[in-house]
Amino acid sequence: MDSSAESPDTVGTQFLDLSDPVALRCGTTLRGVRIAYETYGELNAAKDNAVLLFHAMTGSQHAAGFNPAVEGVGDRWTDECRTGWWDEFIGPGRALDTRRIFVICANYIGGCYGSTGPSTVNPGTGRPFGAAFPRVGIADMVDVQMRLVDHLGIAKLRAVIGASIGGMMALSLATLHPDRVRLVAPIGSGLDVTPLQRILNFEQIFAIESDPAFQGGDYYGGLGPERGLAQARMIAHKTFVSLRDLMERARGEVVADDPAVSWYGIHHPLESYMLHQGRKFVGRFDANTYLRILDAWQRYDLRRDAGVRTWEELFARCGGQRYLIFSIDSDVAFYPEEQEIMTRVLKNAGVEHIRLTVHSEKGHDSFLLEPELYMPHLHYALG
Repeated sequence: MDSSAESPDTVGTQFLDLSDPVALRCGTTLRGVRIAYETYGELNAAKDNAVLLFHAMTGSQHAAGFNPAVEGVGDRWTDECRTGWWDEFIGPGRALDTRRIFVICANYIGGCYGSTGPSTVNPGTGRPFGAAFPRVGIADMVDVQMRLVDHLGIAKLRAVIGASIGGMMALSLATLHPDRVRLVAPIGSGLDVTPLQRILNFEQIFAIESDPAFQGGDYYGGLGPERGLAQARMIAHKTFVSLRDLMERARGEVVADDPAVSWYGIHHPLESYMLHQGRKFVGRFDANTYLRILDAWQRYDLRRDAGVRTWEELFARCGGQRYLIFSIDSDVAFYPEEQEIMTRVLKNAGVEHIRLTVHSEKGHDSFLLEPELYMPHLHYALG
């Protein structure tokens, strides 16, 4: 494996406009749904070399290469977005070796990077959906992406891969469409919503909806809930990165007064760093999309979506699959105990699996920052 091989260069987002309406599990039907996606490598004649990659919570369809702009996204497509979020994983000789594998990555429905979401225009009103955009669940997001897989003529995926909430998507696809995938690779993810995740997610929801500029979700044309969204990002950010790494990143940060905390002031580089992360995020993401994804996370329920009552019943349908489960030992977003539970459930169901622990000081974000820790295992598992 040549880990120094170049990833794809300039790439562009493609779009699939669904002709049929999308029936959501909340009871609402969406018409005119658009899916923004990118592909890397070539689909072979047998169409059996496709890997569907699910991005994490605030990621996008742009996983590799350089994409200067995306139609309809505007200024939200900042410099931070232009290089693919898994650029070092995808390309010739890399973990997802595009000499052999065809990689697909799509923006979730409800997203803000080209797929239909709250910030896109409602064809019924000519204005952004805003508060009128319906509730979407993990299973809805997966179902829409399977429409894309069908459009590409792929009967069975070689693998589904996802980290964080993307790993939840991978598990949803595997259990809802068990005959459509061979290898399932969740990274730093879990089968259920933990009490700590539920609390942290609710804190973020509360921060956004408490901002007067949120206006119930109909803020387009104005400033929007910038303070609430920045606060939500700060709440989440501390779970992505280990405390040691946070301190390293904050080292040398300029400490300066800020009008947002005029009485308290800013007294430590770590405070400046967290405020910077929150404000930077506001420039590239939509608050309504953030709420929809948090809501989908809060309501994540694999057994309910599949219409079963037990884990054994759920995974009994997955006997033809193999699972490659990654734990990150310093992860405080999805603690390693979550992957231990997943392993036990798969063992009880008789499903082939292997669990690997990545030893990292980077925390949850290790899956973005340390490709060398994942590449050999992914490369081998994908054949």
